[in-house]
Amino acid sequence: MQHWLLKSEPDVWSIDQQIKAGSKGANWDGVRNYQAANNLKSMKRGDLCFFYHSNIGKEIVGIVEVIKTAFIDPTDKKKKFVAVKVRFKSKLPAPVTLENIKKNKHLCHLALIKQSRLSVMPVDYKSWKIINNMSKI
Repeated sequence: MQHWLLKSEPDVWSIDQQIKAGSKGANWDGVRNYQAANNLKSMKRGDLCFFYHSNIGKEIVGIVEVIKTAFIDPTDKKKKFVAVKVRFKSKLPAPVTLENIKKNKHLCHLALIKQSRLSVMPVDYKSWKIINNMSKI
């Protein structure tokens, strides 16, 4: 199993909307960056993803699970890009802010910091554990 981070502007798609999608989940679509799209293509069923509120909040607020691997994004008229389907797993006990992630020297290598515009990115297992622990403070 791999771990990922998915960014969404909460006024476009929030963790609460993801919760309301229920067990059927929701498409993670609208990704138009090739590197992010390649990350979507690498996802497997059962992979876990941090749900990050970008622009407003700038914090990891929950975890979703990939329930359907890459398929042609129905919002892409040219049929070049892919989407995956994700289902809500849990809210973090406390959101983990970008500010606090930047303060942790063990997380300085994350794409969230190094490639701040990337909307879909891998998260290594050690960083996944650190961020989960930071949430329980």
